[in-house]
Amino acid sequence: MLPDSIELIIVTPEKQLLRESVVEVVLPGASGQLGILPGHAPLITELGIGELNYRGANGNDSGVMAIIQGFAEVLGDRVTVLAETAERAAEIDLARAEAAKARAEQRLSAGDPNIDFDRVSISLQRALIRIQVARKYRGAPVETH
Repeated sequence: MLPDSIELIIVTPEKQLLRESVVEVVLPGASGQLGILPGHAPLITELGIGELNYRGANGNDSGVMAIIQGFAEVLGDRVTVLAETAERAAEIDLARAEAAKARAEQRLSAGDPNIDFDRVSISLQRALIRIQVARKYRGAPVETH
């Protein structure tokens, strides 16, 4: 018989952000979204930059976080996320994220041949996911490109 819920643990190098019983988790895998339900087959996967969503076991608690790279281990009764960076939607500084986006876009459009394109592109992706998660949580319109 499958379990009714799974334990979701989210950890960054600085701290444990979450340990909660949930009924569903959607992770930003390196190659796309990955949905996890209780009883999921065991796996280890690389995480990309994206939005992590979960729905609490009592039905009405849910949450969203911006995840910046890392790994996830999935067992039948537990999902452990080891993220480089993870931020709850309510804790994202939207003005700071928008400033980081503007800086990255300016650097990419400057045409500097010495620019570290990969590093600036990742900075832009980080800023964009933070903005998306923060706006979605706050009910503000999300821009699409």
